[in-house]
Amino acid sequence: MEEHSHLKIGVTGGIGSGKSTVCSIFSHLGVPVYYADNRAKQLMAESEELRKKLRQAFGWDVYTKDGELDRSYLAKIVFNNPVQLKILNSIVHPAVFEDYEKWSKQQAKLGHLYSIKEAALLVESGSYKKLDRLIVVTSPIDVRLDRITKRDHIRREEVLKRIENQLSDKDRLQHADYVVRNASGHSLIEQVLELHKQIVSQITVPASE
Repeated sequence: MEEHSHLKIGVTGGIGSGKSTVCSIFSHLGVPVYYADNRAKQLMAESEELRKKLRQAFGWDVYTKDGELDRSYLAKIVFNNPVQLKILNSIVHPAVFEDYEKWSKQQAKLGHLYSIKEAALLVESGSYKKLDRLIVVTSPIDVRLDRITKRDHIRREEVLKRIENQLSDKDRLQHADYVVRNASGHSLIEQVLELHKQIVSQITVPASE
């Protein structure tokens, strides 16, 4: 048994692996989920401090005249440019981390035994080290290609390029505490239910004084 009042668990995986579906199942079980990539977009749109830093780094045009983040403009700057991407991440990641920390403390106060942080770059950014557990979602390359081409309406070559730019499953799995296989013959619901049982059974809630 693990002496812990609230576990922070990460869920990650390559593009098209199905990590959002896995998180959706956890959510249906009543587990709070923090979607880091979505929250990053919200913070980039709403946080005055972030807006100021992004304008300083990438120019005034990073936001439209209406004050909205120009994603395509930003994408053109950072795409295939590791230096600019590093600058972007150095601005956005700390803000998201701070936001997540506040959120997870709130979930602990609400009495949740554990919560989930879903993010594509948990391993690459090193932020998985600040979590108690890591779940890696894997899926065969053909299934991922099929899923992303249909979802994002882009060509297979585009998708392959994106996959190549990401960390491999092999590298992610070196840091995994749990693995969810999103492939035929493996029920996602059953795997998540089993994981949920395992996680809850490992947590002992400290007795209140």
